[in-house]
Amino acid sequence: MIDLYYWTTPNGHKITMFLEESGLPYRIVPVNIGRGEQFQPDFLRISPNNRMPAIVDHTPADGGAPLSVFESGAILLYLADKMQRYIPQDLRGRNLVLQWLFWQMGGLGPMAGQNHHFGQYAPEKLPYAIDRYVKETGRLYAVLNKHLGVMAAGGSDFIAGDYSIADMACYPWVVPHERQQQKLEDFPHLAAWFERIRSRPSTERAYARAKEFNTSPVVDDASRKLLFGQDASTIKSVP
Repeated sequence: MIDLYYWTTPNGHKITMFLEESGLPYRIVPVNIGRGEQFQPDFLRISPNNRMPAIVDHTPADGGAPLSVFESGAILLYLADKMQRYIPQDLRGRNLVLQWLFWQMGGLGPMAGQNHHFGQYAPEKLPYAIDRYVKETGRLYAVLNKHLGVMAAGGSDFIAGDYSIADMACYPWVVPHERQQQKLEDFPHLAAWFERIRSRPSTERAYARAKEFNTSPVVDDASRKLLFGQDASTIKSVP
């Protein structure tokens, strides 16, 4: 059994996509980040960066005590290795998946996240910042689109051959493409891939689970301070 500490963000959706696809038994423990639940001591013991998602695996492969994992990319890799699915076991295939997983973690996620922040949430609209992150998000879409075109020419529908954790990592960050001021029709290989992932029953189930916990996402003044007002003093003051 996996305990998934979760909220309805792109990084949270990655893990429900994996768990619904794999059929691995799991239980969602909601962590409402707009209410500050990410600062609860029980959560910080498994996620010291006070970010979700995080998991606790009650049946780790070594047979030992429950094992906690934080950071969405690390969680995907851990679960894939646990099941020996959704990541190739051969050297070259595994490294292709890892490259695109790390590309999402280091590029698409952070840049699209800044796009969301300056375009949607910042109290002051800064044209330079908005333009910077909209353009960089578009550049990253183009990188993935070009790669998917190469994969399609070789007969693959997915990022790294078969459906993998690379696809699960990237898809949730493309879902809000309109908020990111991107048009999928400008990226035809990406658009076709997006529809393939969107129509998977496991993807539909994963996004349906989000509606069980958060039916009307709202960032108000109180949650804005919790989400965007943290600095080093936040960490020092948390138990």
